[in-house]
Amino acid sequence: MRLLLISNSTNPGEAYLDYPKEQIKNFLGHKAKNAVFIPYAAVTFSYDEYEEKVNSRFAEIGHHVTGIHRFINPVEAIENADAIVVGGGNTWQLVKILQEKGLMKAIRKRVKKGTPYIGWSAGSNIACPTLKTTNDMPIVEPEKFKTLRLVPFQINPHYLDDHPANHGGETREVRINEFIEVNRDLFVVGLREGTMLLLEDNELVLIGKRNARIFKFGQDPMELSHEDDFSFLLS
Repeated sequence: MRLLLISNSTNPGEAYLDYPKEQIKNFLGHKAKNAVFIPYAAVTFSYDEYEEKVNSRFAEIGHHVTGIHRFINPVEAIENADAIVVGGGNTWQLVKILQEKGLMKAIRKRVKKGTPYIGWSAGSNIACPTLKTTNDMPIVEPEKFKTLRLVPFQINPHYLDDHPANHGGETREVRINEFIEVNRDLFVVGLREGTMLLLEDNELVLIGKRNARIFKFGQDPMELSHEDDFSFLLS
């Protein structure tokens, strides 16, 4: 499998998909690809707008996306895709629509056979066994929480260390500790903004200047950098 799992699309003060565009270019290669883009996580703007927004950046790196909403048969579109790109937004809506259209199995099958997969935010979250470590409100109810299971660990995109002054709510770390308390067999990767995970040739690496924070029940959280070995997460 070849996966590029990005924490967030945009860093403050930057254009949309600007910081990861070179990694996306390297990942897809020099030959132009027309990827199938899945915009279902969009809630407050249209799929056409989302497709146009992604294409404006992909054009800079010699690639193109076509929104899956343009195909009469979305499963067939996945089966014939050069690459699969899943955008961020609301994870619950994304999962619900993928399930309703029978696309979870189709995507998993194609990616397992080598079709490149790129996701950011919600698109990264669904590469995991479940959506349970998303940050999003459940604005819709999917059939089940199970997602693509392309990796055997969970990702928490946009992972934050901050606990704002005068805020009495739980930190992100507290919420993840709740998750591992009742899901003791799963690692959770707190993927900070500006970073991404790359899986190629059964090797998992972190890309970016910030560390990832790794959680597992019964273990102290670990801070790992791009120089560390992440392969233990695949076992």
